[in-house]
Amino acid sequence: MRLKDKAALVTGGGSGFGEGIARRFAAEGAAVLVVDIDEAAAQRVAGSIVQQGGRAEPCRADVGRKAEAEAMVEAAVAAFGRLDICVNNAGWSHRNKPIEEVSEAEFDRVFTVNVKAIYLAALALLPQFRRQGGGVIVNTSSTAALRPRPNLTVYNASKGAVNTMTKSMAVEFAPWRVRVNAICPVIGETALTETFMGVPDTPENRKKFLAGIPLGRYSRPEDIAQAALYLASDEAQFITGVCLEVDGGRCV
Repeated sequence: MRLKDKAALVTGGGSGFGEGIARRFAAEGAAVLVVDIDEAAAQRVAGSIVQQGGRAEPCRADVGRKAEAEAMVEAAVAAFGRLDICVNNAGWSHRNKPIEEVSEAEFDRVFTVNVKAIYLAALALLPQFRRQGGGVIVNTSSTAALRPRPNLTVYNASKGAVNTMTKSMAVEFAPWRVRVNAICPVIGETALTETFMGVPDTPENRKKFLAGIPLGRYSRPEDIAQAALYLASDEAQFITGVCLEVDGGRCV
C-alpha cells in the first residue's frame, strides 16, 4: 500500500474530486479525515470508507475561516496521532458569465474558498509538519490557470493564484521537508460542471467543451485521485513545486 501508516486530510471530501481522493487514499492504507462544509456529505463518505474496511473520520469545516482551518488540523491529529498529507481540494466558482455580471460577493467567495483557504491551511499545518520533520500539501488547481476560458475570469484568476502559491510555498517550505504540488484538472464530471459550462449540462452542450480536450472526455474523480496519490506518496519524494496537468491534452 502506497500510503500505509500515513494520515491525510482532504477538504471538499464529501463529493466529486475530493471524494475520489479520500476513497483512493484510504484504499492505499491512509487514515483519512474527510472534511466538507456539508457535514452529511463528509459523514457519508467517511462512513462508506469505514464500511469497506478503511479508516476515516468526518469533519465539518468552512475552510475559509481561520478557526475552522485550525480545528480541522487538530481533529486529524487527535483522531490519527499525526498528519502527513493535506489535500486542499475544496473549491467554488461563479457561474460562467461576463465579468461585469460577477458580483463582489461572488468574487470574495471564489477567492476565499480557492485561495485564502490554502493560506489558512498552511498556517495551521506548518507547526505539525515541523514537529514531524516533514509533510505533503497537494492543492487542486485547474487548467483554468493555464488556458483560461472566457466568462470565468474571476475563477481563472483564483486558480492562477493557486499555481503561484504552490510554487512559492514549495520553495519556502522546502527547508522543513514539506513538499507542495498542485493538480490542474480539465473540466470534470462533478457538481460544478454546469456552473463552468454556463448552460444546461446536455449532450449537445458537452460537445462544445469536449471539442477542446484531445482525449475526448471530461476528467473523472479517479483521474484526479490517481494523480494526487502519486504526488502524496513517497514515490514523489523529490517532486515539489509542480502543477500537474490532468487534462486529456487540453493544455497542449
